[in-house]
Amino acid sequence: MIRAATPADVPEIHAMIRELAEYEREPDSARATPRQLHDALFGPDPAVFALLAEDDTMGAPVGFALWFRNFSTWTGTHGVYLEDLFVRPQARGGGHGKALLAELAAICVERGYERFEWSVLDWNEPSIAFYRAMGARPQDEWTVQRLTGEPLRVLAEQARVNKATSLSN
Repeated sequence: MIRAATPADVPEIHAMIRELAEYEREPDSARATPRQLHDALFGPDPAVFALLAEDDTMGAPVGFALWFRNFSTWTGTHGVYLEDLFVRPQARGGGHGKALLAELAAICVERGYERFEWSVLDWNEPSIAFYRAMGARPQDEWTVQRLTGEPLRVLAEQARVNKATSLSN
């Protein structure tokens, strides 16, 4: 069963994010706190959304999808960007991942969104094969760019300097 997450699910989502970080070989990079997740998902202006996959026999969460809306200036429509998809190892092969993706595809179609996108680590062959089997295709002509840490702060400082300079002119 796939359902929208509720505030009571935040601890379980947080736990699965930690499990995903372990799987992706980046356990120290997952620093989000349950409070941050709660605020992002259920605060006054939610920026992200989550779906949970539950085991039909136990009703326990076995996977999640965390997503947000993006926008294409080319199509003039929103889309869905899947930030994280995770199914616990003991539940893999049970259709939970495909059901989560199908629910997100349904959200796209129902809302008139023309794109459903996500990233996958290039070494994650099982996931890549899973996505290809559903018809997903890589966007090899695009590469992800990221600013974080000190380079992010340096560029932000440039904006502060630019504003101060324009105010003094």
